[in-house]
Amino acid sequence: MLAIVLANAGAIATPAIAHAQGTAGVTLSGRVQDAPSGAPIAYLTVELRRQKDTSFVAGRLTDSTGAFVFTNLTGGEYLLRLRRIGYAPLSRAVFVGQLSRFLDVGVLRLEPAAPALDKVTVTATREEVANAMDRKNYTLADNIAQSGGSVLQAMASLPGVTVTQDGKLQLRGSDKVAVLIDGKQSALTGVASQAGLENLPASAIARIEIITNPGAKFDANASAGIINLVLKQETQDGFNGSVGFTGGAGSLWSRRDNLPDVRAQRLFTPKLNPSVASNYRRGGTNSFVRADWLYSPTMNKNEFATRTYSDGRIITQQLLRNRRTDYATLNGGVDHTFDARNTLSFSGLLNREKILDDGDNPYFAGAQNTRYRLWQFLEDEVKYTAFASTVYTHRFLQPGHTLTVTGNYSFHREDERYFFTNTLPSFTGKDAFKLLSDEHIGDLNVDYVRPLAQGRLELGFKGRYRSIPVNMQFFPGQQSPIDSGAGGAATYREKIPAAYATYVFEGPTIELESGLRVEQVLLDYDVNPNHNTYRSDGYRYVQPFPTMRLAWKPAANQKLSLFFNRRVDRPNEVDIRIFPKYDEPELIKVGNPALRPQFTTSVDLGYRATWSRGSIYAAGYRRIVDATITRIATQAPGSPILYNVFQNAGRSWITGSELVWQQTVSRSLTLSTNANVYRTTIGAFSVLNRYPVPVTYTADKESLISGNFKVNANVLLPGRIDARVSSIYLAPDLFPQGRIGARYALDVGLRKGVQQGRGEVVVNATDLLNTNQVRRTLNGTDFRYVSTDYLETQVVRIGYTRKF
Repeated sequence: MLAIVLANAGAIATPAIAHAQGTAGVTLSGRVQDAPSGAPIAYLTVELRRQKDTSFVAGRLTDSTGAFVFTNLTGGEYLLRLRRIGYAPLSRAVFVGQLSRFLDVGVLRLEPAAPALDKVTVTATREEVANAMDRKNYTLADNIAQSGGSVLQAMASLPGVTVTQDGKLQLRGSDKVAVLIDGKQSALTGVASQAGLENLPASAIARIEIITNPGAKFDANASAGIINLVLKQETQDGFNGSVGFTGGAGSLWSRRDNLPDVRAQRLFTPKLNPSVASNYRRGGTNSFVRADWLYSPTMNKNEFATRTYSDGRIITQQLLRNRRTDYATLNGGVDHTFDARNTLSFSGLLNREKILDDGDNPYFAGAQNTRYRLWQFLEDEVKYTAFASTVYTHRFLQPGHTLTVTGNYSFHREDERYFFTNTLPSFTGKDAFKLLSDEHIGDLNVDYVRPLAQGRLELGFKGRYRSIPVNMQFFPGQQSPIDSGAGGAATYREKIPAAYATYVFEGPTIELESGLRVEQVLLDYDVNPNHNTYRSDGYRYVQPFPTMRLAWKPAANQKLSLFFNRRVDRPNEVDIRIFPKYDEPELIKVGNPALRPQFTTSVDLGYRATWSRGSIYAAGYRRIVDATITRIATQAPGSPILYNVFQNAGRSWITGSELVWQQTVSRSLTLSTNANVYRTTIGAFSVLNRYPVPVTYTADKESLISGNFKVNANVLLPGRIDARVSSIYLAPDLFPQGRIGARYALDVGLRKGVQQGRGEVVVNATDLLNTNQVRRTLNGTDFRYVSTDYLETQVVRIGYTRKF
């Protein structure tokens, strides 16, 4: 299949890795003193010269305190030269690298009539993600093949990223991914995991950072990595902004006809995404506001399945879910610089998501003319999110020496109502339930950064309090499959104090980044004592989470890096939520209050090389997971109903390799290819599903080689039209109870600048060939479940954006 993907190389592309340096250069500072007395030497000329030929670069005078500063330096080896009558000349070697934007050579002491001091190497690097090799940058403005939809759709073509059947992101074969917004966790995208990406409009996002090896500064959760969504924000002086509108349609035709008695599939589903943004900067104050609305009816699920039981029973079924989503987001903020050393920023985000689901779920015993149940439902759900952040930054006299205090508060409400019609041969029953969940999260962060002569030191503290009271009420009808005794109230409380330290060193050939984060977790889960199965539970731990990166640079354009880290995936509130979820009456999802965190140890060896027209990045990695979190489905004794319960399934391993290659072939063609191949191994395990009655499930050790292959092409067509084609192949994959089949998609897009560059028109189509359908096999102790989901994946859009 790799050959098939590569054969499409002329018409395929992925977002390019950002290897270029940022616009801001490195700042180098220091102080000059009289060696015997320690008094500052004011108004001394400090010269900066290139080491290879001693050519002059810049000169500075020390101020009254003896301090000097050089700004906007590019990478390379330099010499600092200090001369004054009555003192011995002083020359120091300085290496400016790519890992720290600020360097401090410390105090330079001039000796009266003394010989020059020995040579000292000084390291500086920019906070550049590609150069540190711990992350990759992608700009959504260039991702025209997937623009106009959700963030989830926009990330489908990114290297190493897989979008699962249920709308989850995977990095290198694991869905334990944390999603941040502007570097912060919030209830909008999930705190301990990920949420909301299916409906968050891509139009609000400027770029995406994929961080596969997070440092100690980041929370220790999310073993697979972190995805940081950077919101759009203008920084120009005066008043400016943009307006945009994208419209389109999905489900252009039916992939498979419905089973008997099922309501019509929703076809030609409209897609509307207007957006407006404005920014005003004057003096030391910058304010911005942005609004996005995504109206996106969709055929969210259309799964055909067959259940075969060990006693010979065969059940065929279809789950059709037509969904209407209205997703509105408003975010804004103000940054104010009081003086050169103090800045205060405030930002806020409001979000409302309205979901209406109409679903049909027929069940047939054997042949399709013997229907024994038709389950129809209407879900009416509203979600509200509010997020506020205040950031105070103090800059010490030494450039790059900062203290930052950040306070965050996030509120998320989930107000959900389900109405069911349960039609059996002899009667029709009415069932319902209501869920109300409020999530409160408060964070306080203190971060301290001090530049060093050859790197920097980072220290920090974070405290978090999180509370989620949930109330579920069931209203069962006649002969209902709903378990009314499983309802009630539960409250999730989480307290996490954490501290971290990171040391960064950079020399001409060696780099070191070493960090340690220590977290204490206090989690309580209080359950209604009248619940028929579960009781209150929780856990405590204090754990160290070390991180390390050691790099060797054999040449200026090459780097070999070794990463090591230990991380944790704590169960989210939904994972331990005790209430059964009746999306289907015979395949019911339930949380598990006894679920415990999974701990992951990772090793990653990466190599990166660049040349004038391209680059290559290759990595080999291994992750060892203890107490693997997964869902396990078991059959209730004497009943066809399956219960899908979260469990800790023992140890698992993922071993793989990744390759990202980018090449500018000509002025009109750029190619980018990503291949990620990994072996997933799940050790033998045995678990006990307690709901609704205890059932034991035992599995043998399993292993499978999987991966994903993506080839992308950016083409400049006549008339200055940009074209992008993305080809995506996802190989069969393994999960603890079964396998997911292979998938393939082809996305295309065209972009044309208009109105002297102030406007832009984009036309695109995702899954152009309508081939991206999900096949899944699940093996239980006494049953086998085989399904294919023909959900909506093909969408055609046209959009216009105008800057002002």
